[in-house]
Amino acid sequence: MSPDTIFALIPILGISCGLLAIFAGAIFRPWLKMKERQMELDAQNIAEKAAQYAADKGRLEDRVAVLERIVTDQGYSLAKEIEALRTTPLNLEPSHEKEVIK
Repeated sequence: MSPDTIFALIPILGISCGLLAIFAGAIFRPWLKMKERQMELDAQNIAEKAAQYAADKGRLEDRVAVLERIVTDQGYSLAKEIEALRTTPLNLEPSHEKEVIK
C-alpha cells in the first residue's frame, strides 16, 4: 500500500468509528432501558408475591392458633379420650381363629 492510500483511509476510519459509536448508542441505550424496566417489573412481581405469602402466613397462623385453643380447651374431651385409650389394655388375640386349609 502506498502512503497516499493509508492517509486516505484515516478519515474514512475516523468517520466510520464515529458512526459506529452513534449507532451503538442508539441501539444499546434503549436496550439497557428495556432491561432496566424488565428488572423493575420483576421486582414489583416479587414484592407482590411476598406480600401474598405474608398474608397467607398470617391467615394460617391464625387458624393454627384457633386449632390450638380448641385442642387445649378444658371442655374438649379429646385429652380424656386419649388417656382412656392409654389405660385400656389391648386385646392382641384375634377374635376369631383362621382355619388352616390342607
